[in-house]
Amino acid sequence: MRGEAGSYPLDQETLFRFGKAVGGLLQKTNGTGQPQVILGEDTRESSRWISGILAAGIRSTGTSLSYAGVITTPGVAFLTRHHGFTAGIMVSASHNPFYDNGIKVFSNSGLKLSEVQELEIERAIECNRREGEPCPQEELSAEPEFLQEYVSYLCSMVPGGLRLPGAPLVVDCANGSASRVAPLLLKQLGIEAHVINAAPDGRNINFHCGSLFPANMAGETQAAKAPLGIAFDGDADRAIFATPDGNIGDGDHVLYAVAPFYERQQNLKGHAVVGTLMTNLGLEHALARSGIELRRTAVGDRYVLEEMLRCGYNLGGEPSGHIIFADLSLVGDGFITLLQVLRMMGETGTSFPEAVNGLKQYPQVIRNVQVREKQPLESIPEVARIIEACTRELGDAGRIVVRYSGTERLARVMVEAQDAATVEHHAGLITKAIQSAIGAA
Repeated sequence: MRGEAGSYPLDQETLFRFGKAVGGLLQKTNGTGQPQVILGEDTRESSRWISGILAAGIRSTGTSLSYAGVITTPGVAFLTRHHGFTAGIMVSASHNPFYDNGIKVFSNSGLKLSEVQELEIERAIECNRREGEPCPQEELSAEPEFLQEYVSYLCSMVPGGLRLPGAPLVVDCANGSASRVAPLLLKQLGIEAHVINAAPDGRNINFHCGSLFPANMAGETQAAKAPLGIAFDGDADRAIFATPDGNIGDGDHVLYAVAPFYERQQNLKGHAVVGTLMTNLGLEHALARSGIELRRTAVGDRYVLEEMLRCGYNLGGEPSGHIIFADLSLVGDGFITLLQVLRMMGETGTSFPEAVNGLKQYPQVIRNVQVREKQPLESIPEVARIIEACTRELGDAGRIVVRYSGTERLARVMVEAQDAATVEHHAGLITKAIQSAIGAA
C-alpha cells in the first residue's frame, strides 16, 4: 500500500481497518498461539501517526505488537525472522517524497507477503468498512534493543582482520532510516566516515539527496578524495556508490564488482546473476567474459527474488541499487550491499574503480509515452511492425523493451545499443509509432 499520507488508502479509517485485517489474518493462520508483530517506520512526519493507528488496529484483534521505532525496511525483515515474529510491518514509502507513505508486510520468514495473502487483506478491509468508525491511535515507545540487534547482525558479516579503507567514506543517509543505523554501524566497525543528510526533520527525506540524487554524494566523494561514497534511499533497502573521481556506480556496477569475486571464491551459486529487463546489456556481456550468466526477470525485486529462490541463485538485483544477497537476507539491504563491497575491496586489495573498470554500460534511453488506452502492443500492427524491425536491425548488439507502466497510462520505451545515435534513432521510431496509434490527445 502506498499513496499520499492522509488520503485513501492511507486515511485513518482505512489504516485502522488494515491493522484489523492483518491481525485477523494472523489470528486465523497462526494456530493456537498468540500472533506477534514487529512494527518499524522511516522518518517521514506521517510515519508515527500511521504506526499508532496500525498498532491500535492490530492490537484490537488480540495480536501482540512490538515497536522498533525508526529502522530500515531490511531491519524489520531481519527482526521478523530473527525473533520468529508472526509478521513484520514497515511504514515507509521508500524513495518517494515525504508527503507519501506506505506499508510493507513481511511473513515470519522475512519475505514479503504472497499476492494471495495481500488480496485476502484487501478483501477484509473492504468487508469491514464502517462509516464513522472510531480510529484510535496508540502512543508507541520504541524498544531500543531492536535497533542494536540489527546493527550487531550487520557487524557479524565483517570478518575479523578485514582490511578496511584507510580514509573516511562519504555516506549519504537521505535523511531517512539510515540516519539511525549508519552512525552506530560505522562506529562499531571502526570505519571512519563523513556522514551527510542524516538530520531528518520529517519533510527532508529523499529531498535532493540519497540514492535518487547521488550527484551531491559523488561530488563530496571527489572533493574529499574518499575511497568510496554511498547513498541510501529513505528506507535504506537500496544503495548507489561513487568512485574517488566522482563517477557514480549503480546496481549494475555492484553486481559486476561482486559476482566475479564470489565466483573466484566458489560462492556464486549456479554461476549466474539475476537481473531484470532494465539491467544494462553491457553488464550481461561483461559477466559473460567471466563465465557468468545473467538471468532476466520482469522489473521489480519481487520477481528477482522469485527467480533466485526458484533456481537456487544467491545474487541478484536492479540498476536502482536494490541488491539481494540471498545467503544473507531475502530482501534488498543497502547496508549489506555496502559491507559486501567493502569485503570485496578488503579481501582482494582492489579499489572500487578497479573492480568496475571492465564494465562498459551501453547508451540507454527510456521514453515515456502517454496513451489513451493500454491495448496489447503486439495487437497494433504498425507498432508491432516497427518494434520487430528495430529489434531485427539491432540484433545481438542492442536491446529493446517496450511495456506499459503498472500504475499510469504510459508506454515505456527502452532502447540500448553500443552507439548513442542508434539508440536515439530506434527510440524515436518506436515512440512515434505508439503516439500515432494510441497516444493521448
